[in-house]
This record gives sequence, structure tokens and C-alpha cells, in this order.
Amino acid sequence: MDTKNLILAIALSLAILLGWQTFVEQPRQAERQAELERQELAAGRDPNTIGVPTVPSASSNTQPVTATGPTVPRDREEVIAETERVKIQTPTLSGTINLTGGRFDDLTLLEYRDTIEPNSKNITLLSPRGSEEPYFAEFGWLTGNGTVSGGGQTRWTANQSKLTIDSPVVLTTRTDDGLVLTRTITVDDHFMFTVTDRIQNTSITPVNVSQFGRITRVNEPDTLGFFILHEGPVGILGDTLHEIDYDDLEDEPEAPQSFKSKGGWLGFTDIYWLTALIPDQATEIDARFLFDTTPSGANLYQTDYRGASVALVAGESVEVTTRFFAGAKVFNTLTEYRDSLGIERFEMSIDFGWFFFLTKPLLDVIIFFAEFLGNFGLSILLVTVIIKLFFFPLANKSYKSMSAMKALQPKMQELREKYADDKPGMQRELMAMYKREKVNPVSGCLPIALQIPVFFALYKVLFISIEMRHAPFFGWVQDLSAPDPLNILTMFGIIPWDVPFGLALGAWPILMGITMFLQQKLNPAPADPVQAKLFLLMPVFFTIFLANFPVGLVIYWTWNNLLSITQQYVIMRRMGVSVGGGKAT
Repeated sequence: MDTKNLILAIALSLAILLGWQTFVEQPRQAERQAELERQELAAGRDPNTIGVPTVPSASSNTQPVTATGPTVPRDREEVIAETERVKIQTPTLSGTINLTGGRFDDLTLLEYRDTIEPNSKNITLLSPRGSEEPYFAEFGWLTGNGTVSGGGQTRWTANQSKLTIDSPVVLTTRTDDGLVLTRTITVDDHFMFTVTDRIQNTSITPVNVSQFGRITRVNEPDTLGFFILHEGPVGILGDTLHEIDYDDLEDEPEAPQSFKSKGGWLGFTDIYWLTALIPDQATEIDARFLFDTTPSGANLYQTDYRGASVALVAGESVEVTTRFFAGAKVFNTLTEYRDSLGIERFEMSIDFGWFFFLTKPLLDVIIFFAEFLGNFGLSILLVTVIIKLFFFPLANKSYKSMSAMKALQPKMQELREKYADDKPGMQRELMAMYKREKVNPVSGCLPIALQIPVFFALYKVLFISIEMRHAPFFGWVQDLSAPDPLNILTMFGIIPWDVPFGLALGAWPILMGITMFLQQKLNPAPADPVQAKLFLLMPVFFTIFLANFPVGLVIYWTWNNLLSITQQYVIMRRMGVSVGGGKAT
């Protein structure tokens, strides 16, 4: 296989994957969601009806019991106003803690907005039961008979009305059977809560208790549904990274995925946001990912853990500290928590992919230069140049090989015409010519192959990085994580028309297509006519496919093409090879 066939195979593979995702998988996912909603409505049920499955006791293997909630979702603010709450106020977070159950069910991220418009709403991460998008976390104790204390409908009393970085909140409650619960909650200046639960047995009867934590998410959230990105239940349990799709939990509702672990963490991840339960890292826990449906028909996803059972005789108490992360997946913040709190591989909540050993350092370097340059787009360009310089020797070898092959194109064409009816003879003459001219047709393959993992790692970084979200570049590009806002079908904004998905064709994708076409002109043409035609169509395919991708990716691809064109053109001129093929005159 020569270099051209390798490039063509890679390009065709990408085109097939992107095409399948764009025109088959995404419409299929949308239709699936629509069908689920139609089924709910046909059954007379609201698809947003919610409930909470409880964590079973340590001695029980029974299925979770579902406590039903309101059947019609209501306005989020209206639901929040119905219960007594403690306000959360930090530079990065705003929300409340529900004193019914002590739930974290109202949280807004102050540094992130829905759109780039300065007056758009801040990102709402957590919402209470009864609202349209319930998503919440709670902690408590399980007794030997399966009773939940501290969560559920437990009524807590707070020592003050506001939780801040400098002012912890202490919650207290007492059960009818003589258990006194105390909960101290602190929060840092990023996204981490520390929950210290203490339980004391003031009765004369011994009791077995185990501490638990759970995150509940009702109805499958909107996800990108993209094959290179995991969104859903995630965790490090038993020293292993677990990434579980929502569909996988739905396929086996009777068999929650269970794990034993010493410490670790578990929760839900979206492309940019994360919620995670982080038990004491020295504690043995039983952790689960599960799916359930409420009597009202709502889909419910839960991650939970419970600690070991502890026997409390009269007068004894036990205290457990757990952390709860709820916020943005900022790489430096996650690594800081990993190092300072000993949370194993916490940064792996970012889906670095197969080439994580390349993706992680690349992200680190891009962030470093972005802070230095003050522009994430410029950092992408600079890192691309550095990668080009690193691979300069290999790329030179590849380009020299392709240039030599291009110089031989006229002679190769003569041999093909001369031996049109004698394929073995043509191959013998071609091999003889390669040997005579000291050209190896496959010598350019290895340098290209070695660069492929780096290319995909950088591609992954640009796709998953929250640092690129709403990050401006220059000119009309004010959000590197969104598709190019200009569109040729609207005369680049002159015609007021909301272009349907799949028809977007912005300025940067067009520039990318042009650079890809120019780069093709510098390479030797495939010998097979069908391959040659397909190869000419590749810039068109990629222009259309990448038009709906984050413009940061398209800018990277365009810049990379320009650097490659420059490098290859210089090599061709030095070797005396004309752009059109053959020796320069």
C-alpha cells in the first residue's frame, strides 16, 4: 500500500464515521426520543414525572423502592419556593440546600452561561424533584431495617441561613427512635462541597447504621450522542475507570451494575459538567449504577454508594466525611483536587479517549499557552506549530517520498499505457524503476502513521475542552466551541434565515476545504481512476461534515493544512519537482 492509499483510507474512514453520525445516528437518536415522548403521552403520563429510588440496606439485595413525586412538572422556581432552604453563595456557585432531606437540588454555575450573550442565563446544574429536569444529590444513613435517616423526607434544622466559603452550615435532626444526626457542610471557591455526617444513638437499643450518598437524574438528558465522547454514569471504582451509557443501564433494569471499591468516586458526566460523590478514600464502599422507572413512567438514573455497617450501642456515635463535586470539568481544577485531596484520577472524568497519554499533556500545554497569550485560538495555532516542528524530520521524509513519486508520475503513466494488458509486466517494470530511481513507494507511510495518534489526540482535546467553550478568537468567531456562525447560504449573515442542521457552510469550513484541495494538488495522484475521483471529492465531503463541528476544530485543521502545504511546497522546490508533476524546468 503506498502513501496515497493510506491517506485515502484514513480520509474515507473519517468520512464514513462522520457521515454515519451526522445523517444516521443523530436522526435516529432524535426519533427515539420523540417516540418515547409519544408513548408517554399516549399512556396518559407525563414524561417528566419523577421519583427517587432509595439505596437498600447493607444486608439487603432487594430492588430499590420508588417513592413517587408530583405527576406534572412545574416551574423550577415555584418548586424551590415551597420548601425551607439554606442559601449557597460563592464566587462560582449560587443555589440552595433543601432542608427537606438535606438535598443539593438547586445549583447554578455563575461563571458559565447558556450562550455567549452577556445577558443569557447562567448554567443550571441541579434542580429539585417536581421540576422539569430533576437532578439532585443527597446523603444519609441506612439502619438495619432499611430505614433511611437524613435523606428522603427528613426535616433538618440549620444554624444559619447562608453557606459561604468562610461560613459553614450545620444541620441537625432527631429521629423518633433516638438517633441524633448532625451534618456540617462546607464549600470551597470552586465546585467542591464537604459533607460531614455524624450520627449518635441516644436510645437504649443497639442499632446498625451505614452511611450512603446518591445522585439521581430523572429522564435521559440531552447529549451530543457522538461516538468520540462519553456522557453518562462514570467513576473510578476498584482502581478501574467505568464509563457506562444510559442505554446500557436501560437494557438491564433488573441488574444494577455494582462494584466494590476502596475510596474512588462516581457520578454523572456531560461534555462540560460533572457531579460526583467522593467517599473517604480509605473507606470500603459498595457502589452502583442503576436504572429504574417510577410508577408514573419516568426514566430514572442513579449512582450511589453505601459504606460498611457500623454497630452503635447506647450513647455511641460515628462520623463520616464525604465530598460532593458539582461544576465544570476544568482540567486544572480537577487535577488540583486529585493532588490535594488524593482523589484517584479525578481528571479522568474528562473523556480523554484511547490516546489519553497524549491527550492529557496536549490539553495541559494548550491551557498553558492560552493563559500566556490570552486567546485560546492563538494557543491552538501555536501548539499546532510546535507539533509540526516536533514531527518535522518524519514529515520531511514523508514529503520527500511523495515528491519523488510525483516526479515519476509521467514515467509511471507511460508504463501503465505500455503494459495496459500486462499487469504482472507493469508491476515488474514499476519495481525496476523504483529501484533504479532509488524511490521506495511505502517509505512515506510510517511517518504519517506515527502522526495519526497525535492528530486524533489533538482533535479530542479541542472537542472536549471546556476551556474552548465560549472562548473568542478574532473577527466573527466569538465561540470556538460552536460551529462557524457565518453561512454561505445566508450570504454570510445578510439573509435572515435559520439554516437547518446539516446545511451550515461557514467561511472557515470553506477555507478548510480550499486548503485541503490545494494540499491534494501537491501529492501524486492515485493510479486508479476511481480512487482519483474519490480523492478529488474528499475536500467537498470534509467541508460539509466539518461545517457543523466546533469552529475551533476547523481553524486547527485549516492552519495544519496551511503548514503542511508550505512545508511540502518548499521540499518540492528544493527537489526540483513542479507542482503539476515531473521535474521543474
